Amino acid sequence: MHFTFPDGNAVHINCRDSSALLSAVRQRLRDRQGFAIATINVDHLQRLGEDSRFRTAYAAHDLICADGNPIVWLSRIAGRPVDLAPGSDLVLPLAREAAAAGEPVALIGSSIESLARAAETMQSAVPGLRVALTHAPGFPFDPMGDEATEIIARIRETGARLCFLALGAPRQELFAIRARDALGNVGFASIGAGLDFLSGYQRRAPKLVRQVKMEWLWRMLSNPRRLFLRYAKGFTILPGHLRRALAMRRE
Repeated sequence: MHFTFPDGNAVHINCRDSSALLSAVRQRLRDRQGFAIATINVDHLQRLGEDSRFRTAYAAHDLICADGNPIVWLSRIAGRPVDLAPGSDLVLPLAREAAAAGEPVALIGSSIESLARAAETMQSAVPGLRVALTHAPGFPFDPMGDEATEIIARIRETGARLCFLALGAPRQELFAIRARDALGNVGFASIGAGLDFLSGYQRRAPKLVRQVKMEWLWRMLSNPRRLFLRYAKGFTILPGHLRRALAMRRE
């Protein structure tokens, strides 16, 4: 499944499900090869249509999976089905891959308190996991600024090989590509609120709500001032992508 934009940039979902993603990460850690993971959802899709820097960075990601049921539905309509692989659900499985490879991880984003709790939760759930670095950047974080340069230097010094980025889109995806290219052998996973869910600083939708595909509504109602407009913008772009998915199916 892919999404193509007028400027020629294309975003390819190249990990059909979480198993394919984890297998690719396992191999790259073994080969000491850098990588960047993005989890595309409707919010990202809407931003990609407006932000050329975001499009360029997203197109440069090595591993992309579907984080959102509308993306999954569009893929099925297009005849190129992928399965749901939310970034929040990938944090612990990715940490297990790092621990199995004997590689330390870094947690970047959120707040100092949330990162400390998330690190404790991850180390409790994944025996042998070593968290080499936690860093909560100042706000607003500039992925091309001086603090980003300092974070890259600290990642290099600590030897972290897998970095979880909870910086929000598009900052985390922009930083992931810059840092991957600067370091060469480090992986970056942009996981949004995944660390805050682990720490308990944000509450995830109950399992039943997720099963009926209404997690987006749960999140919006939990913070309508911040999320209502975001989801509204996302819904406005779906008809256009539906038409393109149908055209893709005919092809």
